[in-house]
This record gives sequence, C-alpha cells and structure tokens, in this order.
Amino acid sequence: MSAGSLLSAADIGMIRGERLLFREVSLSLAPGEAIVLRGPNGAGKTTLLRILAGLTQAETGTIDRNAPHHWVAHRDGLKPHETPREHLTLWARAWGHPQTDIEPLLEEMGLSRPSDVPAKHLSAGQRRRTALARLHLEYRPVWLLDEPLTALDTDGKALLLDMIAAHRAQGGGIIAAIHGNAEFVIDMQVDI
Repeated sequence: MSAGSLLSAADIGMIRGERLLFREVSLSLAPGEAIVLRGPNGAGKTTLLRILAGLTQAETGTIDRNAPHHWVAHRDGLKPHETPREHLTLWARAWGHPQTDIEPLLEEMGLSRPSDVPAKHLSAGQRRRTALARLHLEYRPVWLLDEPLTALDTDGKALLLDMIAAHRAQGGGIIAAIHGNAEFVIDMQVDI
C-alpha cells in the first residue's frame, strides 16, 4: 500500500464458481493518475472494479479506500421510465445538491433536447452521457469506470476525455476497464 494513495489494493484474488478469475492483483492510485484494466471478455475486469468499489468481496487481498469514489458501471443505471432530468435530480437530492445544478449539467452533457425522454427511448450514447453526468454532481476523487467510452459518439468521447483530464488536473484519479485504445494518457496498465 502506498502512502498518499487515493485507493490501493494488494494481492487481490477472485474465484468465480470453480474458476480462478485473477490472483495477486496489486495497484495503487495516486492523485492525478489513471490506471487501465485490460483483459479479454470474462477475465474479471468488471469484478475487480466492483471489488475496488466495495460492491463485491474479494477471496484474497486487502483494499485501502482513502477517498470517496464514483462508480459508473457498464450498465448505465437508468430505469426504463426515468428521464435524464429525473435521474440527475434524484442523485442531486440524494447527495444534498440543489436542483438548479441540473439544467447547466444537462446542457454541458449534450442532454438538453432529450432531457425529458424516458430512458427506454434514449440512444445508448444518451444513456451513457446521463450516467457520466453523475460524476459532475458531486466531487469524489476516485472514479471507477467500466467501459466508459462505450456507445459514445465522437463528441461524447471528446466530452468524456475532457472530463477525465479536468478531474486528473484537480488531483482526482481514475481506474477504468477498457477494451481497445484508452484514448487518454494512462500511468499504469493492469492485465487481468
């Protein structure tokens, strides 16, 4: 474990059924860093992110969570009937933020036009943008992102890459599971 780290893990191992997903995974996320998890489908990248978020218990190892985190899963977490405005309002209320924060956020994320459209009628990219907008509702130093670039068009990817750069410049850190090119500077790659 590294002193001054936002999040660190040592010797994490996980078994699913009778299959070893991974073992002895160690990492330390410092302020301003980005760590990318790589591996084939089914290797355990999402499981490792869930362990780091405290949503799944590892078989072995230890984790030190030294800063609050955001978790954005591969699934976007919107209910089919929920609009982007309703989704973000719910989270703003849950975190004690005024609803007035929602309108500028919807515009920034390119969601003004579909802000009142139920999620079941949104494109995958619009649902992804809504999920990523939660990152702006409350500052949390650690972002745990599962396939964050999935379903985003060119403008959506540029928006996310700007968000990542700004978050890192503020001393935040990112751990992301990504297939293909990360499209942002990474400090460490963990192969699963």
